[in-house]
Amino acid sequence: MLVSSCQHPTPWPRGFYSSASRPSRLSVARVRIPQWPGLLLQPPFSGLGSTATPPDPIAGLSLLFKRPLQPHPTPDVPSRRIFHRPDMSSKLHLSPKADVKSLISYVAAKTKVINGKYHRFLGRHFPRFYVLYTIFMKGLQMFWADAKKARRIKTNMWKHNIKFHQLPYREMEHLRQFRRDVTKCLFLGIISIPPFANYLVFLLMYLFPRQLLIQHFWTPKQQIDFLDIYHALRKQSHPEILCYLEKVIPLISDAGLRWHMTELCTKIQHGTHPTVHDILALRQCFSNHPLGMNQLHALQMKALSRAMLLTPHLPPFLLRRRLNTHMAVIHQLDKALAKLGVGQLTLQEVKSACYLRGLNSTHIAEEKCRTWLGEWLQISCSLKEAELSLLLHNVVLLSVNYIGTRR
Repeated sequence: MLVSSCQHPTPWPRGFYSSASRPSRLSVARVRIPQWPGLLLQPPFSGLGSTATPPDPIAGLSLLFKRPLQPHPTPDVPSRRIFHRPDMSSKLHLSPKADVKSLISYVAAKTKVINGKYHRFLGRHFPRFYVLYTIFMKGLQMFWADAKKARRIKTNMWKHNIKFHQLPYREMEHLRQFRRDVTKCLFLGIISIPPFANYLVFLLMYLFPRQLLIQHFWTPKQQIDFLDIYHALRKQSHPEILCYLEKVIPLISDAGLRWHMTELCTKIQHGTHPTVHDILALRQCFSNHPLGMNQLHALQMKALSRAMLLTPHLPPFLLRRRLNTHMAVIHQLDKALAKLGVGQLTLQEVKSACYLRGLNSTHIAEEKCRTWLGEWLQISCSLKEAELSLLLHNVVLLSVNYIGTRR
């Protein structure tokens, strides 16, 4: 009996065409395909003697699911998913120190962003307070930079065994100014020690910025106004100092020196600016009696202290010592500045140097300030340590009638 060509000796698996057992499109690649001949969509054998090629089961399923399928390599071995282990040697291992640095940089970046938002909020809602806040924060940054620079200078002095008078001009001037600023800030620190006194300190700083704050915390307008106020205070002592010089003329034993002193006082009273020669001609009078540093009276030292913006409310021996120390520092600064050259200074440095030596440079042109500073250096570098009293009186003699200062 002939067997029909549509029949197959091997039975089909049960439920092969059921919907529950049909593989999805996403899992076709992992399905084991039975390797039986005569699968789907293939025409039957024409007969027992047919020489047609047996049907390919993989091609049949490819047509069914409309995607190419790869045959399983071995029908007896179940399929497995192969997982590749990543190469751990390529992974970057950070040390604890690097992790801390990364955390610090992240926190710093976030703080900067928050600070920027806070500044914009203050500038938009509280513009007047924002101006004061900005000046205060910049002042703190400048003061901190000055402190670090002063520490670096002092460390260098200690390492190389350098004295103060051996430093360059700018480093000497920085240390001198920083000492004065620290003294002023130290007073604020002392009065803020009691509990809740810091709120009172902030109020006092706002009400009395000239007396309690250093120049870093002043606005540009305040700097000009306050310097004018300070110069007006020291200018009040000029008539008293000149009057005392006139009184000591009869006490000068040398007739030539007496004549030079009279001529100098007359020129100043008539509004004439004295020359360098007029002042240096009297250097002998200021080295000993009656105008030497050790022969000055208490009232004269108090007037000279006000002219140098120093407190006059001290005992006479402390006034004398402080004036002597202050003028010795200025004398050393003058020698260092003469080595550097006035032409090497910036505009701000020139004006600060002139103001320290008695000239109100806030309203004088730069060239006039440089000329006046050159005259001062000629006198200062010609004097000896015993003649510092002349340099002290030169604060008044050389500045009282200079161009733009007499009003």
